[in-house]
Amino acid sequence: MTKQQANWSPYDNNGGSCVAVAGANYCVIAADTRMSTGYSILTRDYSKISKLADKCVMASSGFQADVKALQKHLAARHLIYQHQHNKQMSCPAMAQLLSNTLYYKRFFPYYSFNVLGGLDNEGKGCVYTYDAVGSYERVGYSSQGSGSTLITPFLDNQLKSPSPLLLPAQDSVTPLSEAEAIDLVKTVFASATERDIYTGDKLEIVILNADGIRQEFMELRKD
Repeated sequence: MTKQQANWSPYDNNGGSCVAVAGANYCVIAADTRMSTGYSILTRDYSKISKLADKCVMASSGFQADVKALQKHLAARHLIYQHQHNKQMSCPAMAQLLSNTLYYKRFFPYYSFNVLGGLDNEGKGCVYTYDAVGSYERVGYSSQGSGSTLITPFLDNQLKSPSPLLLPAQDSVTPLSEAEAIDLVKTVFASATERDIYTGDKLEIVILNADGIRQEFMELRKD
């Protein structure tokens, strides 16, 4: 009989899904509120969305202890930036900071899969998508987390982002109005919740536009 060895891992995956969609003058960031481990639900009301600056919001899935540590680190760095520059960080600057922070920890990474959304310096919606070690890209829409394999093909079909190889470069923002983007996000989560056991309970949606930030909630399946 082969010896069974108990393996300990510093990581866990707490599941959940995140989506962000950028428009001409808005950005919609959404995530479910379920936090699981294995086949157990730890809580049904955990927010995966964090406000980093007035025009910048991050949604994160993966290992929520690492996510919390990452959020604290970014908040501290942002506070230092505000003291030094007497202004808030822009969304593209925060995107670069997040990339640098993740890459700096690449040999023992933050096990977090982030999507950053907000408004750029021109007031245009922007979405940045990341891997765990800081490789990032500005896109029109993105999905991360346990339901991303179900959500991304749906978004590809509905939003058809232009190829980044096209010249001259095409704008990556989606052609939808703000209300249409919110409805689309609600639809993709209702769909993903049917198939992914780690996505569910409640959907938290954050909308950024010229008027500021507002929140919406929608109930999802609880089983």
